[in-house]
Amino acid sequence: MKSLFVFDALGFLFRAYYAVPPMTNDKGEETHALFGFIKQIQKVLKDFDPEYCVAVFDGPDNKASRTALCPLYKSNREKAPEDLVRQMVWAEEFCKLIGIETLTLRGVEADDTIGSIAKWTEANNIELLICAQDKDLFQLVSEKTKMLNVHKNNLVIDRDYVIERFGVPPEKIVDFLAIVGDSSDNVIGMKGIGPKTAAKWLAEVGSLQSILDNPEKVQGGKKKELIESSKERLILSQKLVSLHTDIPFPKEPSFFKREPIDLETLRSFFKQFKFHSLMPSLTKASKEESSANPEEKENASATLAPSSKLATTERILVDSHETLNTFCDSLEKATKICFDTETTGLDPMQDRLVGIGFAFDNKKTYYIPLNSTLSKEHILEKLKIAFAKTEGAFFAHNLKFDLLILWQFGLFPKRFDFDTMLASYLLFAAIHRHSLDYLALEFLDLEKTPLSDLIGTGKKQITMLEVPIERAAQYCSEDVEVTWRLRDIFEKKLSESSLEKLFYDVEMPLVALLAEMQKVGIYVEKEPLAYLGTTLKERTALLEKEIFALADESFNLNSPKQLSSILFEKLSLHPPKKTKTGFSTNSDVLEQLKKEHPIAEKILAYRSYEKLRSTYVDALPEYINPKTGRIHCTFNQTMTATGRLSCHSPNLQNIPVRTEEGLKIRKAFCPKEGSSFVAADYSQIELRVLAHLSKDEALIEAFQKGEDIHTHTASLIYDIPLEQVSSHERFCAKAVNFGIVYGQGPFGLSQNLKIDIATAKSFIEAYFRRYPKVKTFLESCKELALKEGLVKTLLGRIRHLPDIHSKNPHLKAASERLSTNTPVQGTGADIIKLAMIKLHKLLKDRDLNGFMVLQIHDEILLEVPDHEVEATKEALKEAMEEVICLLVPLVVTLKVGKNWAEC
Repeated sequence: MKSLFVFDALGFLFRAYYAVPPMTNDKGEETHALFGFIKQIQKVLKDFDPEYCVAVFDGPDNKASRTALCPLYKSNREKAPEDLVRQMVWAEEFCKLIGIETLTLRGVEADDTIGSIAKWTEANNIELLICAQDKDLFQLVSEKTKMLNVHKNNLVIDRDYVIERFGVPPEKIVDFLAIVGDSSDNVIGMKGIGPKTAAKWLAEVGSLQSILDNPEKVQGGKKKELIESSKERLILSQKLVSLHTDIPFPKEPSFFKREPIDLETLRSFFKQFKFHSLMPSLTKASKEESSANPEEKENASATLAPSSKLATTERILVDSHETLNTFCDSLEKATKICFDTETTGLDPMQDRLVGIGFAFDNKKTYYIPLNSTLSKEHILEKLKIAFAKTEGAFFAHNLKFDLLILWQFGLFPKRFDFDTMLASYLLFAAIHRHSLDYLALEFLDLEKTPLSDLIGTGKKQITMLEVPIERAAQYCSEDVEVTWRLRDIFEKKLSESSLEKLFYDVEMPLVALLAEMQKVGIYVEKEPLAYLGTTLKERTALLEKEIFALADESFNLNSPKQLSSILFEKLSLHPPKKTKTGFSTNSDVLEQLKKEHPIAEKILAYRSYEKLRSTYVDALPEYINPKTGRIHCTFNQTMTATGRLSCHSPNLQNIPVRTEEGLKIRKAFCPKEGSSFVAADYSQIELRVLAHLSKDEALIEAFQKGEDIHTHTASLIYDIPLEQVSSHERFCAKAVNFGIVYGQGPFGLSQNLKIDIATAKSFIEAYFRRYPKVKTFLESCKELALKEGLVKTLLGRIRHLPDIHSKNPHLKAASERLSTNTPVQGTGADIIKLAMIKLHKLLKDRDLNGFMVLQIHDEILLEVPDHEVEATKEALKEAMEEVICLLVPLVVTLKVGKNWAEC
């Protein structure tokens, strides 16, 4: 054994627990720490492929030896969350499956076990690589022992690195930590002495013992007295941070040698925890172990072999006049048409169509390449005729994308009735995993061929146009087969979940509508953006100078670490929030610091301008399509668990509307000559939905009378007549109104209104006294979530809340907030979708030429010929206000402008 890798398993798990977004399995158990742990282990195995390794865990009663010295040792640490403890057990199980031995010794901390291993490897001339970032382990670094920081791209930590980071070599780390102390472990050290001073003393005097024996050698003021008074504390701290390196452990090389991976059991393990993204790594490992990989054929065959996991008996490559004619005859007669497009990229407005796959039943698939011996023009002409004749209904996975591709090449399906991605989204909205690869694994137990196997990754990546036709045919045929089978499964599940009406009446009609919006796009002028970009650069440059003047030095404004040092060390501001890596400098913190120092406000302004410039001003022109001169952002139906639409590439929903710069960005968006923008915005739709769902008489009455709801709420909370409500009281009531919808508690409201928690609590209590049925409704939402693990909107949209029973109080509280917010926000999202569908129909029925270009939460923006503005406004008002019957009226605000800012 020449080298050994040691994994600090608990370090990996704790980091993943706080760094990886929440994930759960079917039982609602948290799995994110386990997932992060696996990814870290896999990275090391992939990059280094160690022959000998071990994962070290803390043993039971592991603090006993140090608490005997100091009862307060680590007493400040909270008990490990129950859900994390459970994941520790699974992490050990994973290690066994991946062929890595684990080491857990009773009464021993993992660091001491690692220290003992380091002493042994050093004595036996074995190179040791400790995969960890715990500073206590830096004392082990030597010529033979190094550390590996997996989270910094496998940064190797050697003696030079330790000296550069701490100012002392590894052999002095114990003394350094004893002086500085460690608040996370309750190691006190010497009060008032920081890292720089500790390093300086050790460099000048030599060691902690020398400092204690010769305190007069330490220069500066009353340091001698301080050292003498801290002697016992320093000796204790030194003992606490020193690793025990005499722990018995197995020393046979066979103990550390990696065993073969149990692929099948590991595959079951990944499936158990829904780690489908990790499955391809198993397929790759299986291929590498197999020596029987047949060579790929260079030429296409007429009949292509199907996957053994699928029931399709025949795959046909349409690459001759005969097969094309036969295919078109079948297409014209088909009743159900599953299809999938292969393209050169992911931009349906610009990328080329490479081929199309089809299936009319579950027995046969067809692939039509547009880069074969047949001319593309001939193929498209034949397909246009067949598309026009067929009465069959088309369906696909991610139908909108495929429709836009077909439209671009003159192919227009007359009917389409299903989208497996949309069906998955409706059934499992909270999961956020609706790719065909994921669904094939989840429902068909099929590991699809990854696209990267065909086109590669990184700089060597090619397009589907360069992939051999037979390989593209296999890949596309598999997609079609999977989509066909998923439809059968999802149709049943939609029926069982009572989601058919929502799917067929709301989501499916919206597909073509959003595709049309994406196709027409929106025009933006470059010149105003360029001018604004120059202005913002000048402002940020000026702010940078002012910030540096206030700090009395220049530094990297975009570095949280450097900014934290300026704010909390040099300027001695009071840090209100600490993170795992230090003191936070986020916007919430800076808002609180504005009262202490003017630098905070200038940093906030600098960040605001920089974000506008980088996110919109500089980026938007890059999205302009050279063919159309317009931006064609992608509208998403499957991204939000509440049902709200989102958009990206670019995201136009988040452009600020209340700032001067945000309005200038919006001003650059304008309609074509002879047209105007017409905007329709629902007035307080979520509060109106809340009134309907809660059936609260006072809330309903206020809306029915057309009163300003925030003024009305203020009059009830403050118990004063409507006419006496001040603007400040209305502002507070508005915050309470919307805070209630979003599940905000006293703390959140106090932060929002800059008031004390007691006052915020009294506001919420007063609100519920005046609107008692609102409280009853919100409690009923929580009860439903606790009972069934889900909540529903008025139209039946479902949101599963697996964390509602979590032992993690933060996850449980977040789920409770979602249980009250989702029915309200989700119903509002459903309503505006219905309104868009109704408006689309009205515009066509009334021969109006206006068209929707954007949807921003509760607002719809249309581009309308000037002579049709009034007629379009009438259609808008009718579509949006009469789309659904609630206990309160829906009210729409209409605006017209020659640019978006005017709307």
